Amino acid sequence: MTDALLASGVIAVVRLPDATNLRGATAALAAAGVGAVEITLTTPGALETIAELASGEGVKGCVIGAGTVLDVKAARDVIARGARFVVSPAFDRFVVRYCRDHHVPCLPGAFTPTELLEAWRAGATAVKLFPASTLGPAYLREVLAPLPFLQVVPSGGVSLDNTAEWIRAGAAAVSVGSALVTGALVREAAWPELTRRARALVDAVAAARP
Repeated sequence: MTDALLASGVIAVVRLPDATNLRGATAALAAAGVGAVEITLTTPGALETIAELASGEGVKGCVIGAGTVLDVKAARDVIARGARFVVSPAFDRFVVRYCRDHHVPCLPGAFTPTELLEAWRAGATAVKLFPASTLGPAYLREVLAPLPFLQVVPSGGVSLDNTAEWIRAGAAAVSVGSALVTGALVREAAWPELTRRARALVDAVAAARP
């Protein structure tokens, strides 16, 4: 599951006012080669959407996960509905432990080198550097110099313009939200444009990886 989660190098984050058209949006992302879609729990109807997309008739070629998971109860709820990975904006060792015990990859958020290392030692599959825009790729490069074993996924402010720089700095993948999945694109069902944007991101990651 870890390989499937990070293989494309792009985790698409869905944080929208409603869950309308998310099956179409996920299919458009998968068509571009995006391997993971994170439905945040701040999106109304998130649990139902996760259950629908993660079902046996879900979108092929794409794993569905849950974001903004803040406690064990939320982790239990999303995993019960089929979430294949769990993402948090902060590090909660109990959430990490619950996910690990249920064999579900967990990406807790962290900001400092100490937080990144503590999350990794607690059993995180990868660690979300958040908010990444505050720090920049140079920060990640410096952190990974003494801690090269960390798998770090920057989130917050990641876009096509800086994706390659993050990957060259050592990011295992990038987490991209509003720079990729916008309310207007989903509302208008502009799937070719969404696929085009997603393909550009996937290609940027592939070109920047060693």
